[in-house]
Amino acid sequence: MPSDREQFWNAKSYAVVGDSAKRRFPKTTYNALKNANRTVVPIDPSEGTIEGDKAYPDFTYVQPMPEAAVIEVPKEETESWVEKAAAAGIKKVWIHMGTDTPEALAAAEKHGMQICSGTCAVMYTVPGFTGHSVHRGIMKVLKKY
Repeated sequence: MPSDREQFWNAKSYAVVGDSAKRRFPKTTYNALKNANRTVVPIDPSEGTIEGDKAYPDFTYVQPMPEAAVIEVPKEETESWVEKAAAAGIKKVWIHMGTDTPEALAAAEKHGMQICSGTCAVMYTVPGFTGHSVHRGIMKVLKKY
């Protein structure tokens, strides 16, 4: 039976939130989801486009709203983005490893969101043999996948 983390990636549409100019993971996740034929909306306040697609500064400009959001922002911004996702009606949120906070997790719980955290989203989205596949293998052995 697939884990909650594996099932998170069954949505048809995603918002990927992050500052691509400062962090590489938002763009990596965005590209992996596009390559998996998912509808992906980039939420990136620092960029006008991501890989040639229009990027939005926040959820208020997005229609239709994606089913799930992947939040890959600095730790001090995570709670705010969880609140923004909840206000937009998103019920499934992935918080990139190392950027979750007790406050962000409490906010997600308060809003009844399905939350995944503690691991790297890229480990689940990039197929094949990469550095992330090594990470994936270790996490499977540790039963944390």
